[in-house]
Amino acid sequence: MAQPNILILMSDEHRADLAGFAGNRIVRTPVLDELARTGVVFRNAYTPSPICVPARQCIMAGQLTKSCGCDGAWMDLAPGYHTYARRFAQHAYHAVCSGKLHHIGVDQMQGWTQRLAPDTHVLDKYCEGLIAEELQRYARPQLGGRKTNEDYVREACGTPGKYQRFDLRATEDAEDFVRGYFRGAAKADERRPVLLKLSLLQPHYPFFSDPELFRYYHDRAPIFQESPCDHPVLSQSQVEQPVNVTAAEIRRATASYYAMVETIDGYYGRLLQALRESGQDPDDWIVVYLSDHGEMLGEHGIWEKARFYEGSVRVPLIVRWPRRFAGGRVVRENVSLCDLFATLCDLAGIPCQPGLDSRSLVPLLEGRARGWSDEAVSQIRRHGRDHVMIKRGALKYQYYGEEIPEVLFDLAGDPGETRNLAGAPEHAAALRALRARLAELGYGPNARGDYVNAGYDPGVAVAPAKRGTLWAADANPWLEQPRGRERVWECGESGRYKGNRIWLSMMHPSRPEWLQRRE
Repeated sequence: MAQPNILILMSDEHRADLAGFAGNRIVRTPVLDELARTGVVFRNAYTPSPICVPARQCIMAGQLTKSCGCDGAWMDLAPGYHTYARRFAQHAYHAVCSGKLHHIGVDQMQGWTQRLAPDTHVLDKYCEGLIAEELQRYARPQLGGRKTNEDYVREACGTPGKYQRFDLRATEDAEDFVRGYFRGAAKADERRPVLLKLSLLQPHYPFFSDPELFRYYHDRAPIFQESPCDHPVLSQSQVEQPVNVTAAEIRRATASYYAMVETIDGYYGRLLQALRESGQDPDDWIVVYLSDHGEMLGEHGIWEKARFYEGSVRVPLIVRWPRRFAGGRVVRENVSLCDLFATLCDLAGIPCQPGLDSRSLVPLLEGRARGWSDEAVSQIRRHGRDHVMIKRGALKYQYYGEEIPEVLFDLAGDPGETRNLAGAPEHAAALRALRARLAELGYGPNARGDYVNAGYDPGVAVAPAKRGTLWAADANPWLEQPRGRERVWECGESGRYKGNRIWLSMMHPSRPEWLQRRE
């Protein structure tokens, strides 16, 4: 049986409840709604970290922040890290991403074999040999501080910005790749399977958008006009400064956000149509939709993310493969975006490596919830302090350090997250169990010093990665062949695809440009 092609559709900062399939009757998301209708929706999917960079590194690594070493806001995976893209590439998948990956270190590929319309950018701290004294001449205080949440809300308008241009380019490049790859001369049985990811920036702020869509949502989209609670952390927006904005300004920001959501929905539809036009049946593909985290959008009086409120930490997640799984179902067990790694490996018949914080979602996709470890963990480091969330069943526990009150929400009776039950006698036993789990995860006053990982059963075959390369590190295979000889190389799993055989013929020792490659 041929290995399945995989399409990952990813957005940035998309609230889990702001889509038609999630019950929102204002926003227009027909493409995502159809994926949900014919796929499986995970209603309680959570990000491993409610902020862009660590969340994305954790998803790629299949590990929590503590396991992969990305517990800060601006920390990338170590070069050569074993991401799911690298795992699939080792098993002969053509791993292609168009758009945002948010790698900020020197390894801008992290296992992907091709990047289209990339957001490649290396942070200064990863620059080898950086002269700190020279950098200090251009320190931020001299250039003005970062924009506040208030600034972003006030500037919201129905005018396209750089994020809108980036997403259009990423979509167009993904369409071009699909048409070129599946309309090319290679026979179907010679074509390697594809892991294709279209990763967009929207609906991440700044709140700019298509003018027509902005006008459509301006008077239709409901807005949050709420005051912050009195908790020292949950009361703060991401930049941790007060956000004093008017109802009119909130309405403009909300309208732009809704408009961006509809925009990305249309872009995903374009890519799916490009597949159809290229002779591909999306029903044969595994299609996944997710976002890295949510956006508070003024709920509870705060903006952006970085909090463990549902608007920030819960994310949309759809998995669709109608050839294997019945669609139209909703899974209510707690899952993590880290689970994507083991799940994709399981579906493709690829063993995942040991040491992951990832569980295959296949049992839940098949309707088998018995035995599932109904837990999701999220973490972020803020100002040198670890903030940790553990969600079990309907209970959401939050730890912010010994000097800050713990928080326990019971979403079954308090979906709006307004009542802290950490001191309630009826929840004392549950609180003790959650504190014990906190210690197992390496946090809190009783943190275990021997933390390795979350201790999950991945539910899929596990095997260490095979190290090695097709060519010796210092060899040029196109030039260093015996004169007049022809050889064939096959690289592991890729030998299954005839089109990956490399035929070399040295026709004249002094004319390397005459080397021929015959497919």
